[in-house]
Amino acid sequence: MKLENYAQGKWIAGEGDGQTLYNAITGEAITSASSKGLDFSGMMDYARKVGGPALRKLTFQERGLMLKALAMHLQSKKEQFYNVSWATGATRSDSWVDIEGGIGNLFTYASLRRQFPNETFCLDGDAAKLSKNGTFIGHHICVPKEGVAIHINAFNFPVWGMLEKIAVNLLAGVPAIVKPATVTSFLTEIVVKEIAASKILPEGALQLICGSANGILDHVESQDIVTFTGSASTGMMLKSHPRLIQEAVPFNMEADSLNCCVLGTDAVPGTAEFDIFIKEVQREMTTKAGQKCTAIRRIIVPEKLVEDVQIALGKRLASTIIGDPNTEGVRMGALAGKSQLKEVAEKVMQLSKTQEIVFGDLEKFEVIGADKNKGAFMSPILFLNSDPFKFQDCHNLEAFGPVSTIMPYNTIADAIELAKMGKGSLVCSIITGDDKIAKEFVIGAACMHGRILVLNADCAKESTGHGSPMPLLTHGGPGRAGGGEEMGGKRGVFHYLQRTAIQGSPTTLSNITNNYQYGSKYILNDIHPFKRYFEELVIGETLITEKHKVTLENIEAFAELSGDKFYAHMDANSLEGTIFTGRVAHGYYILSRAAGLFVDAPKGPVMLNYGIDECRFTKPVYPGAEIGVRFTCKEKIDQEKKSEEDIAKGIVKWLVDVYDETGETVAIATILTMVKKKNQD
Repeated sequence: MKLENYAQGKWIAGEGDGQTLYNAITGEAITSASSKGLDFSGMMDYARKVGGPALRKLTFQERGLMLKALAMHLQSKKEQFYNVSWATGATRSDSWVDIEGGIGNLFTYASLRRQFPNETFCLDGDAAKLSKNGTFIGHHICVPKEGVAIHINAFNFPVWGMLEKIAVNLLAGVPAIVKPATVTSFLTEIVVKEIAASKILPEGALQLICGSANGILDHVESQDIVTFTGSASTGMMLKSHPRLIQEAVPFNMEADSLNCCVLGTDAVPGTAEFDIFIKEVQREMTTKAGQKCTAIRRIIVPEKLVEDVQIALGKRLASTIIGDPNTEGVRMGALAGKSQLKEVAEKVMQLSKTQEIVFGDLEKFEVIGADKNKGAFMSPILFLNSDPFKFQDCHNLEAFGPVSTIMPYNTIADAIELAKMGKGSLVCSIITGDDKIAKEFVIGAACMHGRILVLNADCAKESTGHGSPMPLLTHGGPGRAGGGEEMGGKRGVFHYLQRTAIQGSPTTLSNITNNYQYGSKYILNDIHPFKRYFEELVIGETLITEKHKVTLENIEAFAELSGDKFYAHMDANSLEGTIFTGRVAHGYYILSRAAGLFVDAPKGPVMLNYGIDECRFTKPVYPGAEIGVRFTCKEKIDQEKKSEEDIAKGIVKWLVDVYDETGETVAIATILTMVKKKNQD
């Protein structure tokens, strides 16, 4: 039975025999994949004209809830995915990283909606004052690009590789075409079939190519985005495609790299850090049979500890049982296929010309529950390079399997230099209990790495490990690693948005962005804003409060109540050399008194104060000053009901502008309140 591609809302089996796909454990043919006959140009147009508009109509909040619903649906179907995943050579724990790690990304980006407005667009940064009197300002607005994200993924994570990318572009409001590596695309296909059947995503938001996508880049346009995960050589070929250059299409590349793990000089045998190091390296060598773009390829250890590391790591690798993941006790499965096995073996032979194999053998190893000659099995291979500054193949050749090299260093400066010799990596790690060593290494090595994990006994138990990129942090790296950035929380979402500088009056920009800009015209209402429900409040609606005269007695009473007796508030004789001309009111007293001016005491739609952002005290307030508040509805953020019994509500951001008798602002803050909705359905 042939795999199907999901194109233009239909499941289509490609023409011809296609590429035969094999079970990595048994070596048996399980299916074939072909994309022959697919209309790539039509798929791109379908995404742009059907998927894009449907996604752009949704707000960030609605897109986030869509991702949450999708994550929950896939979580309920995960056992189906596990049943298929073993044929890729993956153990249950390998598959957990791929399947539930990918679903976890959906959950993470669903939660990220709370950092965005309930709008189809968002603002970036703060407004810029562009004129003396503040009547001309600038801001940056970010809107979804009106193209399609093309994701070209590697074979090692057929689920996570797709979900970690589409989570970001879908939250941004951009549709995607996913091209997984064909060799493991049978797992991606079953996940996409569940996504399509669920009808959770709008039509056109996601399409799938299981066979070759050769020629798809011929149809990209300037609003499209291309991402690639895989080998540096393939990435460079794609990145230089004439159409990408002609249309100035963003290209994000995450390439396999020669990542390293460094053992601190303090982490000697007997310490917790030494044991953590051995466990971490062994795990990274054998997880996914070493087929991870983040796997540890170079093991950098103090020269005096080389023998200890070699012995301890050898023992741990020897206890790793290789075989059919369905067999009890197996801890490492097969490579994804015979072609990968052949390629890794060739690289091992190349590396063995300049360094010594101290553990493992390409021929002599045991496999449990399967025939090692039929499956794509391989023993972990551990090299020792006694002079890594002279013999540099280990810094240039990557065997994309369970292969790594121990190399010695004398000083932390040497360790930093060796780490940099990888010419750019996705990740490196240092295991040390000495924070001075950690600081020297991190500052020295950071320029050549996308991520650095500092591991010690304090965080090892909860650490996600060297090889696990986290959705809220940038995943990528300089140089050989591709120079790209993926995930990264809000940073990743902005990759799919067009940032545009907008300029105009504060009132005009407030009306465009539906976000109150300081200096905008007020909307006055006879009804106190705390008496109005969430739906009734209007951005720019302002309450001008009564005035309050600050007295010395107020200052002293607040000092007694709060315990804040800082000299500037209490001792007029201590002010020489300061900016103050007399005893000054506490900033927090001014803010507290402001609350007394704008709060409406009786029970109403306002349920609680949710927090304070961006509080600043901008001018000293002395006894005798009269303060008032311009209290303005700044932004509204909708919240979904968590259950039928939950109260329908939203978060309202208010600009608290405290001014004195001259009209000048003395304090400014943003407070957040939780406000009940009038409609509780």
